Amino acid sequence: MRKITAAIFGAAMILTLIISGFIRDGRRLDELRGSVLRLHILADSDSERDQQLKLAVRDALLEHSSELFTDCGSLEETERAAAEKLPEIVDIAEETLRSRGCTDGVTAELADVYFDERTYGDITMPEGTYRALRVKIGSAQGHNWWCVMYPPLCIPAACGAVTDDEDTEKAFFDSEERDILYHPKRYRIKFALWDKIKELAD
Repeated sequence: MRKITAAIFGAAMILTLIISGFIRDGRRLDELRGSVLRLHILADSDSERDQQLKLAVRDALLEHSSELFTDCGSLEETERAAAEKLPEIVDIAEETLRSRGCTDGVTAELADVYFDERTYGDITMPEGTYRALRVKIGSAQGHNWWCVMYPPLCIPAACGAVTDDEDTEKAFFDSEERDILYHPKRYRIKFALWDKIKELAD
């Protein structure tokens, strides 16, 4: 009887540790998603010309990033600056298109956007919903370009940040978050289950 009780107690302890680790990692994922602002640019179509125009808009926005996001020291400040500068962002994008003979309109918004798992440099952002500055060219039906806007991994001049991605990652993400970003295979099944449980709970 004592052996059975000990076995049950041991199994319960192991199960408790597994569940607590699962919950801890799930909450860490939610915190990671909530600490990022992404830049998302959608081309009008998948034609070669429209894809080139999308990249031209990207380059123009990155070139103006230092003036658009001056003195942004936090996620909240970066998001607030993006919201305030939406008309300027549209103007920059449309001027870039017009200089290349394109008459497509541009819209820009801050939105909650679902992203598949995406790799940027040496980090992989887990799939899920993130806050994003979304720039849509024309019908926005073409392949998109994205990057991590905050922390400033694709806009080195923004927010007075360092320009080396690895240094930026260490400055903005703790060791547990970096483990998620550097070793996504370890977490895919766990995070998919976490999201499914949250979806059912909602």
